[in-house]
Amino acid sequence: MTETPFRGDRPRVMFYVQHLLGIGHLARASRIASALADDDFDVAIVTGGLPVPGFPPPDITHIALPAIATGDKGFSGLVDIDGRPVDDDFKAARRDLLLAAYRDFAPDVLVTEAFPFGRRQVRFELLPLLDEAAASARRPLILASIRDLLQERAKPGANEDTVALIGTYFDAVMVHGDPRFARLEDSFPLQSEIADKVAYTGLVAAPPPAPATEIYDIIVSAGGGAVGSELVRAAVGASALLPKDLRWCVIAGPNLPEVDFSELSRSASANVGIFRFRKDFPSLLTGAQLSVSQAGYNTVCDVLRAGVRSLLIPFTAGGETEQTARAQRLWERGRALMLTEAELSVETMRASIEKALAAPAGDLPDLDLDGARGTGAIIRHLLEKRR
Repeated sequence: MTETPFRGDRPRVMFYVQHLLGIGHLARASRIASALADDDFDVAIVTGGLPVPGFPPPDITHIALPAIATGDKGFSGLVDIDGRPVDDDFKAARRDLLLAAYRDFAPDVLVTEAFPFGRRQVRFELLPLLDEAAASARRPLILASIRDLLQERAKPGANEDTVALIGTYFDAVMVHGDPRFARLEDSFPLQSEIADKVAYTGLVAAPPPAPATEIYDIIVSAGGGAVGSELVRAAVGASALLPKDLRWCVIAGPNLPEVDFSELSRSASANVGIFRFRKDFPSLLTGAQLSVSQAGYNTVCDVLRAGVRSLLIPFTAGGETEQTARAQRLWERGRALMLTEAELSVETMRASIEKALAAPAGDLPDLDLDGARGTGAIIRHLLEKRR
């Protein structure tokens, strides 16, 4: 544990988030945590993934468990920070640290990000945590925090198990979305069995950014970079085939292997800037003609906030369906073009970018992008109901 949690009269929220491959879950949880802190909550984020600079933000109490990550893109195994498979002793040590953190912080509200709709790989510590919370003399509110579109479950009984866990432990399910864009039942077929516990917060976008101080025509981003190398390579290749007066900002991600990053930097044309990370990414979008990215939740929220055209290449490895569903909705509403990973090449990237630059921006209903503050409002309402 890296810091001693806050104490005081404000409601205490413990927010558990386990990122395994990208950084989207951690980024969304960090946005929510900052909004809760601004709304006079004491917040502690418990993380269990590889360290990511800047997340959680420095003004939030951070409890870091020994890091684990997925062994491959299909989420089929867990490894430690050195790439070694996680064994039972490692799991037991993490569980004990998590339970000790819970007892020390004594939260009024316990939030589990993704679980029980996802993150079944960490049941070894979450089920003991939920058991302890449910049996506490001052039982906290227990809330699930999920994005608007979930990964479809192919494993028989997985959805039924989720419903059973919601019924046993959880007071509410906070869906970080706008029901006019996507409803929980669109990706969770048993929604009707938990409908009385579902609350929509709005989409968790960052606050409106400052106008861009540096102008690029095309912003290419690959999230954390762990699975975006093909997208970035295709974009850099396409840049050589498109007009040289277009300025490109390619954000390869902190997790792209160094050998790949160096190769891209050497091969890029003079009108293409290659970066690992840009803190001003949301601002850059406001001055751009086009965003080229995967269709992750946080990136799409940034694109919607900026109102920029977008070309989306949804991540599908390991049977992932969530990004495709999100990209499809935006494509149907005229707010994005879509290129599948199977179709991705330098030539298809070039053609898609040309088409996207020529297309109108399209329109969407006035979606609620203030889900971070909306989360705080829901938590306060639930606390008042309990009192």
